[in-house]
Amino acid sequence: MKKVYLDNASTTAIRAEVIQEMTKVMAEDFGNPSSTHSFGRNGKSVLELSRKSIAKQLNAAAQEIIFTSCGTEANNWILRSAVVDLKVKRIITSKIEHHAVLYTVQALQKEFGIQVDYVAVKSNGDIDITDLVQLLSQDDKTLVSLMHVNNETGNVLDIKRIGVICAEHNVLFHSDTVQSIGKIELDVQAFPINFLVASAHKFHGPKGVGFAFVRKNSGLQPLFYGGEQEKGLRAGTEAVHQIAGMAKALELSYANLDTERAHISELKKYLIEQLEIEFAGYVVNGSQDGLYNMLNVLLPFSADKTAMILFNLDMKGIAVSRGSACQSGSIRASHVLAEMLSQEDLKKPSLRISFSHYNSKEDVDLLIAALKNI
Repeated sequence: MKKVYLDNASTTAIRAEVIQEMTKVMAEDFGNPSSTHSFGRNGKSVLELSRKSIAKQLNAAAQEIIFTSCGTEANNWILRSAVVDLKVKRIITSKIEHHAVLYTVQALQKEFGIQVDYVAVKSNGDIDITDLVQLLSQDDKTLVSLMHVNNETGNVLDIKRIGVICAEHNVLFHSDTVQSIGKIELDVQAFPINFLVASAHKFHGPKGVGFAFVRKNSGLQPLFYGGEQEKGLRAGTEAVHQIAGMAKALELSYANLDTERAHISELKKYLIEQLEIEFAGYVVNGSQDGLYNMLNVLLPFSADKTAMILFNLDMKGIAVSRGSACQSGSIRASHVLAEMLSQEDLKKPSLRISFSHYNSKEDVDLLIAALKNI
């Protein structure tokens, strides 16, 4: 039985070249980058070359890239420091953000009494930018936190437009770009943005490592304390092999972007064609113009088919999801789809199907055949 992996929004397979790079660093450059002897200096060299490589991909300055363990850590750090150290009194976000943002904002509201406002979400899952502008009319020191690509629907936010709007209103702008880094070109000098975050495992790098872009002179302070690593902003010995793997993965993602984007876009188009043939009445959850690698679909199945659909697909060797992998084990409906669908439609199965360049049309055929059998 062929295994079919269509859950690349959750995590991606590590490229062979990335594994090779990490193995080399683990074998040859194992020194602590904070040590002053030659072993440490070699590790430090790998670390800083990786930082420069990542910065180059985003047109950022190397000192604006801070390594973290993941996007969740980076989101928590930026939001908390904005309130504690930058004296932000108000956060504007949306109810369809990743829980790494939503739960952090809720905790800060409870802990510090900050004001939290939620931008309206349109029926297609897009952020209502008109509503955002209206919310920005207040004078309190404010941070806007809106994700670039929604991790469940694939809807793409025009962050350049949002950045300009935030700058015009003199507010800070933070974006969770975990789903877009490596899949969409980003030039942080082309528009005003203060903070963005990434996780390597979303672009064919290793798990357990990510980074934050932090605009120079931001004023952020550490989330926790210890050594002076990462400009004193993120204590703890850096995982040099992980970071080297992340830099290699991002470099390859952008080097191959045009070819891989074209291939994946064709797979998504083919999937839509097959759904139209085999499942009349299916509905796309989110914008039709969402990110090219992701499709969230509401299937015209009876509610009794919903509970076991992922299990049945898994038994056939097919991996998809019903939402964020970070919610696995939860019996609650997706908080993102809850903002978009009726209570009746929430009872029906919605699947998030997400591709990588490793997928093929055969994978789509096997998925469609399995769904027909169900």
